[in-house]
Amino acid sequence: METEFTPCLSLGGGALIGASAVLLMATNGRIAGISGLTSRLLARSSDGEARGVSFFFVLGLLLAAPLWLIVSGGWPQQWVPSNPLLMALAGLLVGFGATYGNGCTSGHGVCGISRGSARSIVATVTFMATAFVTVFVMRHVLGA
Repeated sequence: METEFTPCLSLGGGALIGASAVLLMATNGRIAGISGLTSRLLARSSDGEARGVSFFFVLGLLLAAPLWLIVSGGWPQQWVPSNPLLMALAGLLVGFGATYGNGCTSGHGVCGISRGSARSIVATVTFMATAFVTVFVMRHVLGA
């Protein structure tokens, strides 16, 4: 499967992710790690401010695709495997990795590295290497 690389859209998306991370840290002192924000949103006991910030940040993520539809006239193109077992396994592995690594790609990769966190650099190198190996095996070994 070929993917279309769009450097301008990729740069714009990266700039928006970075800007949102900086804005959240500057205004609320919180790291824009999606797993942490989601867990605060779903936690039984969380202070109201943390839950409110998490709610609006996650809501913004969910509204990004409909906003793209309004602006561009079409849904964002994305390919997702249709194998439910594979999707469930992938979701479990991502959840395990985020829990075991004490954070997710956005927390470690965007916020942690920009703060110079050695732990985040190691975590990011680990999940990126795992992603490279997974893509290689899926595409070139298994032919999926």
